[in-house]
Amino acid sequence: MVNNTLGICTYNIHKGFSQLNRRMAIHELRAQLLALDPDISFLQEVQGQHLKHADRHANWPPAPQHEFLAGDALHAAYGRNAIYDHGHHGNAVLSRYPIIDESNHDVSIYRLEQRGILHCEIAPKTTPTIHCICVHLSLTEHQRRQQLVQLAEYVEKHIPDRAPLIIAGDFNDWRRRANDWLPRRLDMVEAYTTLHGQPARSYPSHLPLLHLDRIYLRGFEVISSKVFCGGAWSKVSDHALLFASVRLT
Repeated sequence: MVNNTLGICTYNIHKGFSQLNRRMAIHELRAQLLALDPDISFLQEVQGQHLKHADRHANWPPAPQHEFLAGDALHAAYGRNAIYDHGHHGNAVLSRYPIIDESNHDVSIYRLEQRGILHCEIAPKTTPTIHCICVHLSLTEHQRRQQLVQLAEYVEKHIPDRAPLIIAGDFNDWRRRANDWLPRRLDMVEAYTTLHGQPARSYPSHLPLLHLDRIYLRGFEVISSKVFCGGAWSKVSDHALLFASVRLT
């Protein structure tokens, strides 16, 4: 970390497949993440196991996707949310710095749509511990409202008021209603909104129209924020990647 500056991203990786599941893209996605080289990545729809894909695709990685993407250079945590006969998927956090604690919390409203929040404590050598929460909220608004309340109550109960905090992920908040409520409740700012006046358009990845993905911050100054979409990025997931450069205050 240089001058207390971090590069962070949130990315729904669509279980390692391109839009509409046309082809497996996890290897290209890994190469693009390595080239971007964020310090902390918040990932959604990470395939922890899929026995059928392992049989169908000769180059399907033998390791869970969070371990495959982390390689030997990064620390990784995974929260299993959706469980089925042939495997499971969930959220993951990858970090250049040690993850000293991790916990996954079920925020599902109905069992047919399983959702969770993954809380990691990350410990850079020269700064306070950073609390990181990776989220993937419901497709339906009434469930999202309840999940946002659960998220806020969890933060208020478990994370000190002055601790550095990042909450990032796929909020599915296409009406942008969470973008006022969550910052007010938890005294946070949204990275892209801070610089551009509104949340980033991040879906679909080839021509983003919907404002789904967010990076909320407490205890940080936003330096820059950018959406990576189109071109090679449109070939590895249905979501665009949202990146922010931030500085601890």
